[in-house]
Amino acid sequence: MKMSKLFHRTFRDIPAEAQLISHKLLLQAGLINQVAAGIYSYMPLGWRSLRKIESIVREEIDKVGAQEIKLGILQPRELWQKSGRDLTYGPDMMRLSDRRDRDMVLPPTNEELITHTIKSTIQSYRDLPVILYQIQTKFRDEPRPRGGLIRVREFDMMDAYSFDLDETGLEESYSSMVTAYQNTFARCGIETVIAEADSGAIGGKDSKEFILITDAGEDTVVMCEECDYTANDEKAEFKVLSNETNPLPTEEIYTPRQKSIQEVSDYLNVKTSQTIKTLFYISDGEMICVALRGDLDINETKLKNKLSAQEIRLASLEEVSQSNNIVGFASPVGIKNIKVIVDNSLLAGGNFVCGANKQDYHLANVNYHRDFTGALEGDIALAKAGYVCKKCNGNLITKRGIEIGHVFKLGTSYSNPLEATYRDENDDSKEVVMGCYGIGIGRILAGAIEQKSDDKGIIFPKNIAPYELLITVLNISDKNIKNIADKLYEDLKLKGIDVLIDDRDESPGVKFNDADLLGIPIRLVVSPRNLAKGELEVKVRNRPDSFMIKLDKAQNDLADLLKNID
Repeated sequence: MKMSKLFHRTFRDIPAEAQLISHKLLLQAGLINQVAAGIYSYMPLGWRSLRKIESIVREEIDKVGAQEIKLGILQPRELWQKSGRDLTYGPDMMRLSDRRDRDMVLPPTNEELITHTIKSTIQSYRDLPVILYQIQTKFRDEPRPRGGLIRVREFDMMDAYSFDLDETGLEESYSSMVTAYQNTFARCGIETVIAEADSGAIGGKDSKEFILITDAGEDTVVMCEECDYTANDEKAEFKVLSNETNPLPTEEIYTPRQKSIQEVSDYLNVKTSQTIKTLFYISDGEMICVALRGDLDINETKLKNKLSAQEIRLASLEEVSQSNNIVGFASPVGIKNIKVIVDNSLLAGGNFVCGANKQDYHLANVNYHRDFTGALEGDIALAKAGYVCKKCNGNLITKRGIEIGHVFKLGTSYSNPLEATYRDENDDSKEVVMGCYGIGIGRILAGAIEQKSDDKGIIFPKNIAPYELLITVLNISDKNIKNIADKLYEDLKLKGIDVLIDDRDESPGVKFNDADLLGIPIRLVVSPRNLAKGELEVKVRNRPDSFMIKLDKAQNDLADLLKNID
């Protein structure tokens, strides 16, 4: 492609609304164009990169025997009502009505439709296993779109679905897809870690995220310094160190105006880990009391899952007061008519300090089971850096990252409500066992830029760059220079190299700045001074120094160079 004919423009000013590196560079380099908040058009160079990413994804998913399909985008809302996810997704899912007032949706994912689709085809155990996938536009009405392609309202996603006879088959399909993901991301030139994850609105019993580590990420990953334990903070667990004590008699203590955990800890000269934190939540319209050790924080995702709730939120001060609980001095001891949820941390210690449900008073030496009990017990605490790894007792650390892919073991959570069954060898009806798998195509593009850029611009991995090689022609008005550059351009194309030539009538400074901004892996400079010596200047984008090659050996030298760069 010749840049003089390319529908493209770069921009020198950093867009005011862009905060992440990838967002800034995608807009500056002219790869995307904003339509509205969270909605972008791909310009020719950006679209080329996206298509290369899609091609890699297809090749790797095809290798595990998956078959590509294309599902309809507009879907009947009743499918989502059957699965129960119409409520789960809430306002994030875009809903609309057609001219006959039939309720429709623009889906954020496709578990319902794919399950409905396979019902008429999969009838016998002989029809299984099968993996189907597509690359398609999805919609999610994000309340706060951010970060360019990181969190958007319209996005391209590869979504795949496996259908098996049983859990053993699901394990095999799941494992093969994990391998396909690892190969895909390696070929795209990005580094990811696999993290245990919460299944969220997708559901199922188990899931893993592929996280691209970057400070710009919106996800927090908890990792062990000693072993391979890695989990999203919504799922991460940690070891609660036991503090076995002999229960002492409960004592009421005057604590005037001491409401917070830190205030009570300082006032009574006790560790925050020796206190009980009491919080009130509204869970699907019902007020609940949550109790955990004072030095820990609530993990609201774990709490929501423990309650099997559609929605939870912190109760307001007014709501707490109206329930006859005293803000700052409340506790689960003696509480009435409110369900109490207890974190495991209170099972590993005793003689805690907590509110006395009385203004300006706390209780000392409070012990679980003796002084209060919970309707539910479990791990509802947020894992943090410095905590102890549950797997090996090592030290936990946290890093920021971007979710690039997610894999789920769905089991029968969709085949059951949507009645997707097959007949086994004994002609008995069995529910199809499912898995689902998603990759954010645009997020790969943005994530690669987050991981690989500098103060001059993008540094594209070779396999997903819009072009592999850029010929920068200086003094294009010189016919001899132009003829040599044009012949070189045509010869490299014949060699199978994906080449872009900058044949614009612009200054060297503009051309070099654009070359750095666009991040094409190899830049070949054709200039009068070097041609006088029969040479061309070569600069690999991710290496500091340039070097010279002979014009008459350029095709072979450049082909060899491309084989040896990432």
